[in-house]
Amino acid sequence: MAEIQTPTPRDAFELLMAGNRRFVSGASEHPNQDAARRAETAPSQQPFAVLFGCSDSRLAAEIIFDRGLGDLFVVRTAGHVAGAEVLGSIEFGVSVLDAPLVVVLGHDSCGAVAAACSALEDGKTPGGFVRDVVERVTPSVVAARAAGRETAEEILAEHIEQTVDLLLERSRVLAERVADGRLGMVGLSYRLADGSAQLVAARGLDAVLLTAS
Repeated sequence: MAEIQTPTPRDAFELLMAGNRRFVSGASEHPNQDAARRAETAPSQQPFAVLFGCSDSRLAAEIIFDRGLGDLFVVRTAGHVAGAEVLGSIEFGVSVLDAPLVVVLGHDSCGAVAAACSALEDGKTPGGFVRDVVERVTPSVVAARAAGRETAEEILAEHIEQTVDLLLERSRVLAERVADGRLGMVGLSYRLADGSAQLVAARGLDAVLLTAS
């Protein structure tokens, strides 16, 4: 499989989605997972994308996008909620490792989103630090409902898009690279049953062309 040595944001997105299409169709190639790749990446890494996703055990990035060692710089939290450590990790992947793409990956049947919906409906929130996760997801649920978006799919899409915009609002590093064309940011919604990743948000890339790809 041909690889692009210095991918643009669009190149990186297409590499990622090509891998997901292989995974969905049952034709995964498992690239960059052999001893040669292990030796090649031991001295340094040059991932083509930073992937910020939910910690859900069914959302293993390298599997669902059919990638291997050194391809993806992965950051994961429950409900893909973003604190300072997450922002620092994403900025490291972009500013130090020079990845041209940042992906926010959410999925259906997300427990954090469901818990936030339940908390708004019955006023009950989980204890411990799980409460913090739910509270960080809640603004997305409120925004979705205020816009008349009531279905689980619509609320999830809102949360993914809100996360993309939050990263851009809080990180000057990301915002400047998107503005000058060096970085693309996308939000993807993953369907657990069929394994497909659907585009729900794009920044720094042509959203119309991406939707058609």
